[in-house]
Amino acid sequence: MGTLYLVRHGQASFGADDYDHLSDLGHKQSVRLGEYFAQKGIHFDGLIAGTLRRHKQTLAGILRGMKREGEHLSWAGLNEYDSEAVIAASHPHKLAEPTSPEMYRHHFRLLRDGLAQWMAGTVSPKGMPSYGDFVAGVSGALDHVRANHYGQNVLVVTSGGPISTAVGCVLGTGAEATIELNLRIRNSSVTEFAFSPKRHMLVSYNAIPHLEEPGFAEWVSYS
Repeated sequence: MGTLYLVRHGQASFGADDYDHLSDLGHKQSVRLGEYFAQKGIHFDGLIAGTLRRHKQTLAGILRGMKREGEHLSWAGLNEYDSEAVIAASHPHKLAEPTSPEMYRHHFRLLRDGLAQWMAGTVSPKGMPSYGDFVAGVSGALDHVRANHYGQNVLVVTSGGPISTAVGCVLGTGAEATIELNLRIRNSSVTEFAFSPKRHMLVSYNAIPHLEEPGFAEWVSYS
């Protein structure tokens, strides 16, 4: 058997003009996860990441925490969907920048509805692939891991959408369950699969063992 560790990127810059870079907290979460892997004696035979900046920054932080270097395989099929495009496809009016808990809740209600429509094929968000093509990008990465890394440990750094989609593919969940998995995933969390040449098996989802000590309680985030 092999083990696949799917890591969601550290906290990015939600509400900023450019979301696609880690916040100070996101950098710290990434390094801390690398330190945890090193403390547990976990090493990786394969490194894969989406092509977004926050993916690369998170991987760099993990490697820094592990005190190691390594080349990684870039996989565009592990990139996140465009949440603004998803919302705009079903809610064309521009949203104000969220500044209160209620505005954040409203944002995620619209996102949940937009995701459901995209998955059902009733909307086509601008600049995004169909949901079927999005799933194919994620499942292609899983296929690559099974075909090339049997018996090895593999680290994949990506986003909440691809991770929840991967879990949905493995468990055969419907769209509604996949959306709920997606919207509850934490920054720098680890989802673990065991895999054989034929299939992946879910071991754990959305775990943050590197942040479980009391001193790291305030480092837990979702955006």
